[in-house]
Amino acid sequence: MSDVSGILDNYDLKNIAIGTLGSHTALNIFKGAKEEGFRTVCVCREKDAILYRKFGVVDDMIIVRDFSELMTGHIQEKLRRLNVILIPHGSFTAFLSTEDLTGSLRVPMFGNRELLHLEADRKEQREWLRKAGLRLPGTIKSPEDIDRLVIAKLPGAKGGRGYFLAASPEGFHRKFSDMVRRGLLKEEDKENIHLQEYLMGVNVYPSYFSSIIKNDVEFLAIDRRYESAVDAIGRIPAGEQLEIRANPTYTIVGNFPIVIRESLLPELIRMGENVHETAKRLAPPGIIGPFCLETVVTDDLNIHTFEISARIVAGTNAGIGTSPYAYLKYGENMYMGRRIALEIREALEQGRLHEILT
Repeated sequence: MSDVSGILDNYDLKNIAIGTLGSHTALNIFKGAKEEGFRTVCVCREKDAILYRKFGVVDDMIIVRDFSELMTGHIQEKLRRLNVILIPHGSFTAFLSTEDLTGSLRVPMFGNRELLHLEADRKEQREWLRKAGLRLPGTIKSPEDIDRLVIAKLPGAKGGRGYFLAASPEGFHRKFSDMVRRGLLKEEDKENIHLQEYLMGVNVYPSYFSSIIKNDVEFLAIDRRYESAVDAIGRIPAGEQLEIRANPTYTIVGNFPIVIRESLLPELIRMGENVHETAKRLAPPGIIGPFCLETVVTDDLNIHTFEISARIVAGTNAGIGTSPYAYLKYGENMYMGRRIALEIREALEQGRLHEILT
């Protein structure tokens, strides 16, 4: 946002608050902000307010009926009066358009808004990763071209909802219709589905922090996802799976931290640095703050990247206070939410806040 400096001119920089939508990684963000001495502001739906009151990490709560109210003038004015810096997470791109985020949200945001737009566009995202030199799974142009096992995905941060596997055009259409019948997809979703080659391996999600203040890309966490119903299907005998024609989806229920074998870490670190260097050329100054590569490690120990999230991801919730990689870098009690707040605090102290906000 070009006028962020003008908005900051009216902020009380001695009373900055950290704000976000009450969803996704808000507890992570708010706890980190409190530990670095910031006030916190939550834009929250009434049904979710109990969560943030229960843990006592929110100083000001703005109740809305729907997250789209963030785009209204009176909510944005209220946030500016509270000197809020917004921290984007997955619910921003799931419930709001990236056009609104880049063009109509007049509240300073930590991070690079243009990269949220790239993240939401599968084609642009793939080109970004390709230019960074990462290994990518193949893509299939249309359901009629399916000639191998693919995973069908919707664009944006959908939490795996409605994803499914298919190995033929017939299988795709049958499973798509089943997802529509179950209310997980809509008929019009067929035009937007992205078909990606499904690689056999272990899915791992490394999270990084690109620091403008320290001029470094830090490696802070790795997690895996626990997905329903695909992670439960192994409890059903194969005969019954065939009999019921099981069509599991990949809705994310939770995340758990993992420690990956050390010999894979150099490549993961290089991948993060290459992605950031490429982002500098695509959308200067590149990535500001957290990002995550969604990868699969095959049995030949090659790492393939199938997506990028250009903001904090829910998997970092599993590392609050305990991530081994953050511990190696910072010692005790460092995690992604606190690392965001630390960057903002150091930027304030050095008079460089404008460099990390858009």
